[in-house]
Amino acid sequence: RAKGPEAPSPGAAAGAGRGAVSAANGGDTVMSEGSLHSGGHHHYYYDTHTNTYYLRTFGHNTMDAVPRIDHYRQTAADLGEKLLRPSLAELHDELDKVRAEPFEDGYANGEEGTPAGDAAAAYTPDSKGVVKFGWIKGVLVRCMLNIWGVMLFIRLSWIVGQAGIGLSVLVIGMATVVTTITGLSTSAIATNGFVRGGGAYYLISRSLGPEFGGAIGLIFAFANAVAVAMYVVGFAETVVELLKENGTLMIDEMNDIRIIGAITVVILLGISIAGMEWEAKIVLLVILILAIGDFVIGTFIPLDSKKPKGFFGYKAEIFMENFGPDFRQEETFFSVFAIFFPAATGILAGANISGDLADPQSAIPKGTLLAILITTLVYVGIAVSVGSCVVRDATGNVNDTIVTELTNCTAAACKLNYDFSSCQSPAGCHYGLMNNFQVMSMVSGFAPLISAGIFSATLSSALASLVSAPKIFQALCKDNIYPGFQMFAKGYGKNNEPLRGYILTFLIALGFILIAELNVIAPIISNFFLASYALINFSVFHASLAKSPGWRPAFKYYNMWISLVGAILCCIVMFVINWWAALLTYVIVLGLYIYVTYKKPDVNWGSSTQALTYLNALQHSIRLSGVEDHVKNFRPQCLIMTGAPNARPALLHLVHAFTKNVGLMICGHVHMGPRRQAMKELSTDLAKYQRWLIKNKMKAFYAPVHAEDLRDGGQYLMQAAGLGRMRPNTLVVGFKKNWRQGDMRDVETYINLFHSSSPLNLADQRLLDASSQFQKKQGKSNIDVWWLFDDGGLTLLIPYLITTKKKWKDCKIRVFIGGKINRIDHDRRAMATLLSKFRIDFSDIMVLGDINTKPKKENIAAFEEMIEPFRLHEDDKEQEVADKMKEDEPWRITDNELELYKTKTYRQIRLNELLKEHSSTANIIVMSLPVARKGAVSSALYMAWLEVLSKDLPPILLVRGNHQSVLTFYS
Repeated sequence: RAKGPEAPSPGAAAGAGRGAVSAANGGDTVMSEGSLHSGGHHHYYYDTHTNTYYLRTFGHNTMDAVPRIDHYRQTAADLGEKLLRPSLAELHDELDKVRAEPFEDGYANGEEGTPAGDAAAAYTPDSKGVVKFGWIKGVLVRCMLNIWGVMLFIRLSWIVGQAGIGLSVLVIGMATVVTTITGLSTSAIATNGFVRGGGAYYLISRSLGPEFGGAIGLIFAFANAVAVAMYVVGFAETVVELLKENGTLMIDEMNDIRIIGAITVVILLGISIAGMEWEAKIVLLVILILAIGDFVIGTFIPLDSKKPKGFFGYKAEIFMENFGPDFRQEETFFSVFAIFFPAATGILAGANISGDLADPQSAIPKGTLLAILITTLVYVGIAVSVGSCVVRDATGNVNDTIVTELTNCTAAACKLNYDFSSCQSPAGCHYGLMNNFQVMSMVSGFAPLISAGIFSATLSSALASLVSAPKIFQALCKDNIYPGFQMFAKGYGKNNEPLRGYILTFLIALGFILIAELNVIAPIISNFFLASYALINFSVFHASLAKSPGWRPAFKYYNMWISLVGAILCCIVMFVINWWAALLTYVIVLGLYIYVTYKKPDVNWGSSTQALTYLNALQHSIRLSGVEDHVKNFRPQCLIMTGAPNARPALLHLVHAFTKNVGLMICGHVHMGPRRQAMKELSTDLAKYQRWLIKNKMKAFYAPVHAEDLRDGGQYLMQAAGLGRMRPNTLVVGFKKNWRQGDMRDVETYINLFHSSSPLNLADQRLLDASSQFQKKQGKSNIDVWWLFDDGGLTLLIPYLITTKKKWKDCKIRVFIGGKINRIDHDRRAMATLLSKFRIDFSDIMVLGDINTKPKKENIAAFEEMIEPFRLHEDDKEQEVADKMKEDEPWRITDNELELYKTKTYRQIRLNELLKEHSSTANIIVMSLPVARKGAVSSALYMAWLEVLSKDLPPILLVRGNHQSVLTFYS
């Protein structure tokens, strides 16, 4: 509702893309219309409200509806015509067909339901019979089992001996920094919509696109398959060591490893296919925890028989001696770090089965980060414990006790009456941190339990990789990025198990087990994992840098720059572990990237690559023109009918509040009159007003055009403004404040065509005050959203975009919806659920159960007084006179029309009463725009509706999308 000069109107033929918005200052109102297309002997009229094309045949007075989508509701409109209207639930592909009876501007007086309720109900997936894991079983346990690997039991003590307690904690801390940053990035991506199956592949592909996703998905699935072999061989080697101690080798060490490994992987395959994986993990986790507890208990029981082997219990002398490093055999800090880091590569065990999680958005952050915390504390605790109890070198000889005082012995063992100085000889010793990989078994209270822990660690990791690899590969194949692998996309059973993928993973693992030599392959596997971590971190940085409206993670504890640091750290660690393996990994990723780029798979996931390309459109306009739109990257790209940009500053500032840095804004100006003079003005104004926009820091374009009249000029702008995807999809006009005093033929043009603007009246102080209101910091106030019917989400998206700007960041969003008085709590919960799934913050939700109450008599009387000059009063005239008058003045309100739309008239009056009651203190009101079907409602009555709806209110922005979704649940 304008307090300023008249603004041009949207034209029916303008076709405002996804939606149309109109606003001005001080109680502003918005307009939108549909599009009229002609083809052959028919006219196709597109109704923005019903999201439907209507076919009008010449010579007939009928309309046939052509639905634009497959899932729809069959509806009955006010005039009895059958309409097709989609719900916001179109966002979910599996929406069932539901029947309802809507009102022309949404549900009839809010009785049939609410957009929130329907959308939330449609979102609920059919999960009957599908086994889903919670965050403890599905993520926490899996990650802990994967992180607590062989390294915990047979390498950590050696690392403490080499690096000392201090540097060992630093090694663990550095690995934890990398995994924690990656865990935060994983949590951010996982909570930015629903995560389907595929784990790391799904996260990366949906963020960075199919090129990176396809490359990393293939090598990550392969790395998990080979990891099965690595863990199984580690298990087999431990078994062979026990056989050697008892002299019971079957053939020889190498062939025994092959035999035991092959049998083991067959058993693991059976467990996975039979669905007994979780039950097996429960047993393995219990054994693993008991083994850790066994070691901790053992540290407090320093037996005399263990002292010759270097174990004395907690001693300050040992702690001080072992605190510093003592690198031997050409080991360095980085070589020790490279040996330890593979122990930290299990953080994606939960994300890898994201499709099997009941609530991946909640489970992945909680389970992954808690697993990192718990395992890190255990690693640090054991490192400090073993470094405080066991000396670096010990002979194992009980006769090496000190009988007389040695003057040249200053080691901690000497102070504890043991002389291990003979360990300095070339022959060395076989005990102590530096020499014995079985220190934890020696320290423990019951050594066989440590061996069981080693078996649990290796088998649990092997089992996790055996399950992860097929699921990742299945997700990759379903996306058809590599057509040759399509056969592996098929799933079986109620959980859609990838049995073919299991067999392929089994064969790959078996092949590497039979080789029985993984020293060359292991660094490559670690690098493949690290490459995945690097891309996950880079995905978060890239998505944040792109500033896509679709990037709204529910997990807030991440930072784009920290994610970038995490990506760089992962790349550095790859080179620290093995530089040539890192180079090989980069070459493979680059090769697969080039292949997918060349093949151009037919997928569109709304990736941040597309969003960042949008911001660089001027440099990449040709490339950008080939990128399709996606709901996650929808941006209001506004054509504002301002005339001269400085003529309507409030309108400019308001639109700039939600397009700055994220959307296109074009100031349209139609020049008329003699062509030569108009072209001269156009050339002058183009440079002048573009400079004005830059000077006033308005991120907008000025688009002048010459036309015979404003209707043609508006059509030219809508058709020609912009380039490629950077084209207007939203039309913004101001409210025509003087419609009752002007020529009603101009009002007719205002509603269906474009109307000229009045020059800025500098004497209008009220206008000048309002012109700067959107330039100020808005403070802690409210943005009230009255979402009365489903428009695809545009009415929700624009307020969210406004609150992302600095001047509006302290404002809170309050949402108002219509509903039944007996289901207010239900509707409120449904709306809260919907907004939560859209990741849109809100401060309050109010369900209006009294929206259908008849308005006050004085307000009805005021409305009737306002429209009286525009009434036809055909009942008081002869039929021929009335028909002639209606033909000459089609904007007039007939008695029949007024009676037919009495309910809707009362609705607008009642809404104004509710707006004054609830939103009189809001900084701005964003409300669903009621749309009258063209030709069915007279111009005067429709303008009166808008007048009474927005009267005596704060600035009001009426928004009307065309039901094409601009918000999505999904990542």
